[in-house]
This record gives sequence, structure tokens and C-alpha cells, in this order.
Amino acid sequence: MAEENKTILVVDDEDRIRRLLKMYLEKENYTIEEAADGEAALNMAMNNDYDLILLDLMLPKMDGIDVAQALREEKNTPIMMLTAKGEEANRIQGLEVGADDYIVKPFSPREIVLRVSAILRRTQPESTKEADDLDVIKLPHLEVDNQAHRVLADGQQVNLTPKEYDLLLYLMSSPDQIFGREQLLREVWKYEFFGDLRTVDTHIKRLREKLSKKSPKAAKMIETVWGLGYKLNSCPPADDE
Repeated sequence: MAEENKTILVVDDEDRIRRLLKMYLEKENYTIEEAADGEAALNMAMNNDYDLILLDLMLPKMDGIDVAQALREEKNTPIMMLTAKGEEANRIQGLEVGADDYIVKPFSPREIVLRVSAILRRTQPESTKEADDLDVIKLPHLEVDNQAHRVLADGQQVNLTPKEYDLLLYLMSSPDQIFGREQLLREVWKYEFFGDLRTVDTHIKRLREKLSKKSPKAAKMIETVWGLGYKLNSCPPADDE
């Protein structure tokens, strides 16, 4: 059962979908607020601290992509995109602008509940893997202070979404170890029987981009191991020395 005092903003222009999500999520003791268009959603998200936002992609007044992009300039609130089946390019775009996950309509309410629970577990500071035991992880060019939830690249703070932070922390807690995409979905996103492997690729891409703005050397420490997955090198590549 969900912890109390978790508040979720449900954004969809269809009353039926909002009612369905509200019913299932309130059964898990979440507090639900609603918005029916993008402008209202962005205003509510900017003026309140939600634990999670369920955000439809196609909305009146302002679409979900624009809402997520504007919100990411100010806040790191976890976002789960709700998308129609034929909007693959838009789903990828949603991940690129900072959504933490997406689910395709028509969806199973049970799957929504499981994914919401997974995201909320991973975005609470006290529940971040066994790496909780590591208060500070330091590598050349990269440092994570797990107590403060702070990432430094060559001494400069890097602002990450909760899922980007979890992914980096997971990689840094086992440097030089190769992780497959399926394993990362299972351990970082906490599900294995659903999920798109491109979710991992998109988050790696965004993570590298954000690190590169502060330290190109830090960004290059995340290595793609072709055919296997990803790893974070304990030392920067030799050509960066």
C-alpha cells in the first residue's frame, strides 16, 4: 500500500480517464489533484510540490511536451507521460525533454499503480538502492553526495531529474561494471515485465548531455559497451588525460 501524504497531479483532457486514474490511485491512499489542459497543469505544477505528475501528451491549450519542457526549467518533479499508441516519436521526445517514464493508452490501471509506486520509491532519498550506505561516492571528475542528493562534475553542480540521478547513482555505485538495458530497467526503474529499452538509452543520452555542459570528461566516463549495455568507468578515457 502507498505511503500517505503523496500527492499526484493527473493531467488529461478526458474526464473518464481522470476519474479512472483517480479511483485506482486513491485506493492506494494517494491524494489526487486534476487538470484538464496544459496551461492549467503547468500553473498547478509550478505553484505546488507534487510527488508525481501523470501527464497526457495531447492536451488543449498546451501539449504535454511543452508542459514537461517548461516544468523542467524550474523543477525536477517526476513525470510519467500518458501517450496514444501511434505517437512513438512524441513519446521519445517526451523522454528527451525530461519525462521519467511513459505508458501507452489503452493502459491497465494496475500497471499504472505499479509504475507510480516504482517511480515514487525511486525518487525518495531514503530508498535509493543499497547505495544508501554510501554517503558520498567520489570518482575522477564526478562526485555524488547521496545524503544531499547532489551531483558535482569537476566541482560544478549538475541538476538532474530524479530518474537521471538514480541511474547515475546506480552506475557509480559499481564502477567499471557493465549493466545491460534490461538490468537497468529492473534495478533503476523497478520493473522487468514491461518497459521500453529505449527509455534507458534516452536517459543515458540526457545524462551525458547534462554532465557535458559542466565537464566533458565526466560525460565521457559513461561508456556504451556495444551489444552489452553501459558502464561508468572509474577513470576517464586515456585520450582525456
